[in-house]
Amino acid sequence: MTIRILLVDDHPLVRDGLRARLEAMGQFEVVGEAGSASEALEEAGRSSPDLVLMDINMRGTNGIEATAQFRAQFPRIGVLILSMHDKLEYVTQAIQAGARGYVLKDAPGKDIVVAIETVMSGGIYYSAALAAQLAKPQNQDNQLTQREHEILRHIANGESNKQIARELDLSVRTVETHRLNIKRKLGIEGQAELIKFAVQHAQFQSGNS
Repeated sequence: MTIRILLVDDHPLVRDGLRARLEAMGQFEVVGEAGSASEALEEAGRSSPDLVLMDINMRGTNGIEATAQFRAQFPRIGVLILSMHDKLEYVTQAIQAGARGYVLKDAPGKDIVVAIETVMSGGIYYSAALAAQLAKPQNQDNQLTQREHEILRHIANGESNKQIARELDLSVRTVETHRLNIKRKLGIEGQAELIKFAVQHAQFQSGNS
């Protein structure tokens, strides 16, 4: 089965290199290219790709915002971020926006192939360097963002992901991502442990207010 790919990067030379690399492998077909978010959305409507390889730094709308637009307009199309940025902040924002993976541009060429195949099979893929950072437990709750603290308070109240999403005007997927980030930062494994921490955290905050 051929995987139809749309390349989105504002550097034509980068797109040319990616096209040559992917089409040489046989199982991939580059059905379109774009240098901006608006061009990408138009091209997606014309070419109906299975997957978008999305850069972050682009003129106008950046790749993370473009990813959110793709998920809203073309939920069937998977989005895989291909970027030079290795900060976890970018990774988190990209996944929250709906990306199914994040690959660094300086990663080995085979990583892109594995990433595409993983995403198309329903998984999420991170470059090895990013996966190593994501695996590091952060055991201090001061590492949490304001939104994550807010999510914790709702978890402590026994609310489901759907209820939290409705209360905070977020998508259920975004709430699920926040839960995963909270557990990663705190070194927590299961849902029961997360709920226990959330209740204790809420009690602590109440006692200090």
